[in-house]
Amino acid sequence: MASFRAFLNSPVGPKTTHFWGPVANWGFVIAGLVDMKKPPEMISGNMTGAMCIYSALFMRFAWMVQPRNYLLLSCHVSNETVQLYQLSRWAKGNGYLGAKKEVAASE
Repeated sequence: MASFRAFLNSPVGPKTTHFWGPVANWGFVIAGLVDMKKPPEMISGNMTGAMCIYSALFMRFAWMVQPRNYLLLSCHVSNETVQLYQLSRWAKGNGYLGAKKEVAASE
């Protein structure tokens, strides 16, 4: 019970934004994972690139802020990984990283 009480009252516990901000940001990771099943034509290169920059900036913030926020850091590392994968799917689908897939017209 004492360890739970210490967690509740810690500087990164559930009574602070250092806890709830990262919890909410896991929604970006979940959305990126769900989008892996969608075709690359539906991926927005601009938005995915913006998400990559956003997560990279906030990884640094999570590392530099005191107390160090490992929950936020893990969230943004995960999001950066998912978004870079999505960006590679978008780039491949648009012919930037290899041959563009040609769809044969079956009429």
